[in-house]
Amino acid sequence: MRFFTLLFLTLLFLSIPNTGYTQSLGDDVQKIAEEKEAEQNRNPFDLPPYNTGDITVFGEVKNYTVGEEDTFHDIARHFELGFVELRAANQGIDAWAPIPGSEIVLPSLHLLPRAPQDGIIINLAEMRWYYFKPGNKVPVTFPIGIGREGLDTPVGRTTVVRKAAGPSWRPTKRMKEENPALPDVVPSGPSNPLGSHALYLGWPEYLMHGTNKPYGIGRRVSSGCIRMLPENITKVFEMVPVGTPVTVVDQPVKAAMVGNDLYLEVNPTGKDLGDIELLGHFDKEELPEDMVTVPDGLKALLNSAIGDKDVNIDWDLVEMAYIEKKSYPVKVGTIPADISEDLNAAVSEQPQQQKELNEEEEQTQEQRLKFKNEYRTNR
Repeated sequence: MRFFTLLFLTLLFLSIPNTGYTQSLGDDVQKIAEEKEAEQNRNPFDLPPYNTGDITVFGEVKNYTVGEEDTFHDIARHFELGFVELRAANQGIDAWAPIPGSEIVLPSLHLLPRAPQDGIIINLAEMRWYYFKPGNKVPVTFPIGIGREGLDTPVGRTTVVRKAAGPSWRPTKRMKEENPALPDVVPSGPSNPLGSHALYLGWPEYLMHGTNKPYGIGRRVSSGCIRMLPENITKVFEMVPVGTPVTVVDQPVKAAMVGNDLYLEVNPTGKDLGDIELLGHFDKEELPEDMVTVPDGLKALLNSAIGDKDVNIDWDLVEMAYIEKKSYPVKVGTIPADISEDLNAAVSEQPQQQKELNEEEEQTQEQRLKFKNEYRTNR
């Protein structure tokens, strides 16, 4: 029965219109990023370098004890995670009736996409939004809903050109052709799919906006726009000024040095992503033991992340991370202890960045708990 409930919700959506480390790996990457993200050049392993001084990772992986009435949608919304993101990290667990008292993983550790850290970065593969406030090294991040297959959210570089509170929704020509019953204009209100606020981009017909269907966050369900939770879009509306640059990338595989350790993050794509969303798992490819399962491109990406450092890579862990696609970073290598002692100065900023992240988390935890109680009461 739960399977058919999830199937119904999926079809419904398709029908509606911590911690920071820095790393020095190269010069300004904007031009390189745009070239590599061009559709004809896209390769999941061929990524631009991080810019000099860029943060490469923040957050932490946590465990959560499932409550009596929890579903994955409740948990994901409370902890600002995407639905597929949470399912990928906890494959095989019933999203609608997880066992009360059991522990699940909260994938709140993020490797930053390789893109200019001068405004908003959207990584479609993660279904995640990042914003670097001027003067802040640690970004604000929220889960998002993005374009479904055939109506993909575009990649590239644009800006926020205007903002609107209480926006009206005007169906596009394509939407009207698919559903002639749609009105020309839907005014602000509970039936408006744009939600309470919208930020318009330099790309015509593409917006960042709220939603009246929060179950679609962390899923590929839109017509190409970027959807956000109602409680997140209000914050974004206030903090992001007109003129803010927006970089959209599609980077399912990411790797970076975090202090003395090498981390790898692999997000599901294609059929695997669809299976995880609908079923909570996907069929992992079975290959003979003597067949290499780590692509040459992934080896090259890891080597580029290492640079000139002497890192011992555990290729079994690399293979496991690549096959399992759990959507959060895992450690796959480290600098030997006798060498790492000489590198402690490289992460001297870490304690202060951790302190700032902990203070921010303490300030928001009470607000999140209040929202969770109110959400369960009203749902």
